[in-house]
Amino acid sequence: MARHGIYPHDIIPPRSQYYDSGRFGRMFGKLPPFAADTPDIRAALLDIGKAGGIMDAKDKLNEGPQKLITDPTLSAKNSDNPTLSAGFTFLGQFLDHDITADPTSSLERQSDPEQIANFRTPSLGLDNVYGAGPGGSPHLYDQGAGQGIKFLLEPTGTPGKNDVPRNSQRVALIGDPRDDENLIISQLQVAFLQFHNAAVDYVRTKIKLTVPGEVFAEAQRIVRWHYQWMVVHEFLKKSCGAAVVDTILQNGRKFYKWHNEPFIPVEFSVAAYRFGHSQIRPSYRANFTGNPGDTPFFAMIFTPTPSDPLDPDDLSGGCRAPRRFVDWPTFFDFHDGNVKPNKKIDTTLSTALFKLPGSVVPHPDPKANPSSLAQRNLLRHLTFSLPSGQRVASAMQLPVLSKGDLADLKPHGLDDRTPLWFYILREAATVENGERLGPVGARIVAEVFLGLIQGDRASYLSQDPEWQPFLPTVDPSKKGDDFGMIDLLRFAQVA
Repeated sequence: MARHGIYPHDIIPPRSQYYDSGRFGRMFGKLPPFAADTPDIRAALLDIGKAGGIMDAKDKLNEGPQKLITDPTLSAKNSDNPTLSAGFTFLGQFLDHDITADPTSSLERQSDPEQIANFRTPSLGLDNVYGAGPGGSPHLYDQGAGQGIKFLLEPTGTPGKNDVPRNSQRVALIGDPRDDENLIISQLQVAFLQFHNAAVDYVRTKIKLTVPGEVFAEAQRIVRWHYQWMVVHEFLKKSCGAAVVDTILQNGRKFYKWHNEPFIPVEFSVAAYRFGHSQIRPSYRANFTGNPGDTPFFAMIFTPTPSDPLDPDDLSGGCRAPRRFVDWPTFFDFHDGNVKPNKKIDTTLSTALFKLPGSVVPHPDPKANPSSLAQRNLLRHLTFSLPSGQRVASAMQLPVLSKGDLADLKPHGLDDRTPLWFYILREAATVENGERLGPVGARIVAEVFLGLIQGDRASYLSQDPEWQPFLPTVDPSKKGDDFGMIDLLRFAQVA
């Protein structure tokens, strides 16, 4: 007889490896799960990821958002990363929304990833920006002066600062609703909309194309290829290490393979690529002049019960107000002294992430759908029967962390069969001092991103591997291969 509830042990997903397109799958399909889905294991994972537990930074949130940034003693267990600025956390979130979308995900049942459709084309093609294009998503495009090939934008109420277009109920009219989850990613969406619009102007004035369809196609190619280049040569090299990225580009991928078209491995989506959660700060300075008196707008990333829904006191998305804009020199390094770091990659998460608001976790159930982000990530290892970090490291023939490196998991019996997400975070802290991913995490993340770009027949790596960016850089003396986020933001005229 089948049992009901949150421990469905009766049907175990097949241990296979997926090689086709359009779904999630596995990189290491022959490896067994790190543990059986039992009440004891679930209780252990909930304890590891609970508020006040071993993963909670115990930030002093009651001191307020500004002090949490200026006084490091208030986040003593949540160290700053000296090599990655605050914006890369949200760029990573934006990239995730470009390649994956699984609206059916649940923590209440075991799932075979091969039967879960990815509702996002698995490529770095900016589907979350372009939607289905001017023909399939005409509501995203300006049908007036933009001739249907430029994106719509709306003013925030502050001169020169834009918001995404919204309907009368404040719902964002964008290619992916997740890009309005918080103010920073919403403003990053605006940056990419304006990046495309600026590319349209570039094609008209520099390349001299005039037919709207031809202008759009060339502008889209320019945007996508510069974006893909930035992902490879800035985001991946900073997050994974230049040596790992260059080795894969020169010698090929070892572990991420497919037969027809790329798929999204659950070892990547459920574990390795969730390293960004440990980088999130409890609070941010969104801008320099947004609050009354032209003072900075400091705010918590989340508060359990935001204030005014039209202009909350945290960084919630889904609303428009004069102060709800981002000044990008706080998030990316324009060499003006204003940039702030993100947090190190380790097993410590900001305290704000242990009580997600209802807008992020609708109708939370503490057992089936907890409000702690750490608990949710750990439970997904059971949902998708993920292998342990130790087994994955051995399969990749990479050094395995010792039991001593994971001694805080010994009370739960998981110091030698560690959930892959936790293992990758601890590996980054142990091997790379939290400044970038360690060997296992870096190899998985870099291989998947590079494989997705290589598997896209329209990408620069497929069509012209020797191509280099040609749009202007902040420093005109730089070569095209230095094109990065600050150059993208400047060209888009948002910084």
